Order: sequence, then C-alpha cells, then structure tokens
Amino acid sequence: MAKQALGHNNPTIVKKIKHELSGLIMSNNHIQDRAEGAMLGAWIGDALGLGPHWYYNLEELHRDYGDWINQYTDPKPGRYHDGMRAGQLSQSGFILALMARSLIECNGYDEKDFCRRMDLELFPLLDGKPVSGPGRYTSQSIREAWRRRVQQNLPWGQTGGHADTTEAIERTIAIAVRYAFQPTRLAAAITANTLLTQTDDTVVSMTVAFGAVLGLLVQGHPFDADLSGKLMRLVRSGELPFHTVTRDDLKPLRPGDPDPPRAGRFASPDALLSPSYMAAAAVDPGIRIEPAWKVSIVYGMPCAIYHMLPAAYYLSARFHNDFESAVLHAVNGGGQNQARAILTGALTGAQTGLSGIPKRFLDGLENIDRLREMAAELALQVTDVLAK
Repeated sequence: MAKQALGHNNPTIVKKIKHELSGLIMSNNHIQDRAEGAMLGAWIGDALGLGPHWYYNLEELHRDYGDWINQYTDPKPGRYHDGMRAGQLSQSGFILALMARSLIECNGYDEKDFCRRMDLELFPLLDGKPVSGPGRYTSQSIREAWRRRVQQNLPWGQTGGHADTTEAIERTIAIAVRYAFQPTRLAAAITANTLLTQTDDTVVSMTVAFGAVLGLLVQGHPFDADLSGKLMRLVRSGELPFHTVTRDDLKPLRPGDPDPPRAGRFASPDALLSPSYMAAAAVDPGIRIEPAWKVSIVYGMPCAIYHMLPAAYYLSARFHNDFESAVLHAVNGGGQNQARAILTGALTGAQTGLSGIPKRFLDGLENIDRLREMAAELALQVTDVLAK
C-alpha cells in the first residue's frame, strides 16, 4: 500500500519524492545545527568572558592574561566573579539556561512559568548587592527587579527599570531561537520578557531587533548587507512591530502618499537597519579594524546596548564562518567583553552551527552534557514547527 501511495509504478515520481524527502531531512538537520550553535555559542561566549570580565585598562588585561586570551580562564582574586572557575557560567548564562528550560518544558514562551522560575530559582540566591548570586555578580536590571519583586512585593509587570544594557538580549536568545520561523511570536515574546526588567522603548526595540536578526540567521540567511532589507519586508508585511515611513529600499515618499499607520509598537525601524551597515563595513576594503578586537574601541567598551550591538554585529558578520575568531576578538577587546562575547557567540554560532564550533570550547564548558541536551531539545522544537 505504501508503495502504491508513492506511485511505485512510476520510477520518476518515486525518485522525485525521495529527493524531496532527503532535502527536507537535510534542511531540518541544518536548522537544528544552527539553532544548537546559537545556544552553545552564547554559553561559550559567557564562560570565555568570566575571567577577564570588565577590564577597561587594556594594559592591566594584558598583564593579568597575556596579549591574547584563547581559552577559559579563572577570574583574578579581588575582581569580578572572584572564586569562580574557568569554564563556568556567569549569572547571564544561568538565566539563559533557566529560560531554555522554561521554553522546553512549556513548548514555547510562558511568562508565568518564566516568572515563577525567577521567583523560585534565582531570587532566593540574591541579596540586592552587585557581588552576589550565581556567577558572583548580579546585573543592574536584575537587582532592580529583585528589589521591586522581593523587597517591595510588587507583581511581575511592575518590576522593570531603566537599565540600558543587554541583559534582556542575553536571556531572550533562547526565545529568538525557539521562534526563528515565527517572527510575530518572536517579537511579542521578546518584547514581553524584556519589559519584565527593562522598560526603555529604545532598549526594547534594539532587543527585539537583535532577536529578529538571530532568527534569520537560524533560518540560514547570510549576515550581509541584504539582511536588513529582509527584516524591513517583515515590517511591511506586519510581522515585525516597527513603524516605518519610507518606501522600499528607504526611498522617499512621493507627493500625495498617505501617512503610514502607526501599527508598530516601536517608533522607528532603525534598530533593524544597523546590522547591515555593520555587515557592509566588515567586507568593505576601505574600512579596516585591525586587529578586529579593536572594534571595542571603535564602538565603545561600556555596557550600554548601543555600544554592544554594533561590535557584536560587526564581528559576527566579519567572522561569519570562523566561530573561534569571532568570540576571541569579542573577549580580547576588554570592557564589557562578556556581553559582547555572548551576543557574538550566539550570532556566529547560528551561522557556523554547532558543527562549526571548535571541540575544545565544548569540552571546557562546565555541565556541557546538560547544556547540549537543552540546546538540542530547544532546536527540535524549532524543526517541529516546520513539520506542522
């Protein structure tokens, strides 16, 4: 019966069906590889930044770790994450794992479940001070959420503050992977989760934009000068919630053109346009940042999201097929190198896939078996969406 259903009497049809099935399996395998690469890339970037985190004086960085950091390192006594060991995750990696478990067990984003996990698994470990909790450092936005939730007993939804940093991006990497082929749900889930800890509209829009970029990379789109055009098409189709005035290819309006409706949450699509400018700079022979770690000097070493994203986009586009170079240049740039490496690791891992990440980075990561398991389970949900 099965052979009859396949049209076994017609060898041409059978061959065509087998070819299509083979292509589907191959495509799903590549998608799963890229999704796993994004997750493991983020955790690897986090762990690589643990030891040399937040050196703004590069001479001190080189004194403590040499001219080139190429592996996991212990934090130095008296510095950030003191007492942690090489290959361990910071609190950013801890929360990303918490998010991944929630997505896996709920088969998608469930805000109540995520908040419950934060209440039960993270907040009891904090005391409101910076040097506390998993990873022995708690970021500004998480401290503020803890104060409002624990000390002031406010409900989730009234816990967001005005930090202009990348903590929301770091945990919503998992959401971007999960909804890589569902941009509307990706944007809605990332927006909602970001607002739990950060309420500034510009920060939220840049966080959603990063997730949209990562989603396209998981799909298999190249990180090039055309990427932003693809994002803008999603805006015009109503799948991404950004407001835009210009016509296609940023052409000006013509006399008599109506004012576009403000259907999008975000006032401007600029956060979607930035990635392709960085990608164009990475391949322009007239623009060279050498060595590439000096991208941190060009775009800035501090923690704010508007310093982090251009550097991560540039490194991920320039080293799109070289995971090691991307994350190591992110780490060796000093400053907020941990966030830079997390973002770069996710973006580049989505391009190289897990299969393109050097084995030594996987072997040196603490709890690698569990992290790989989570990444694989989340990636399987991505391909399951395509099968439905």
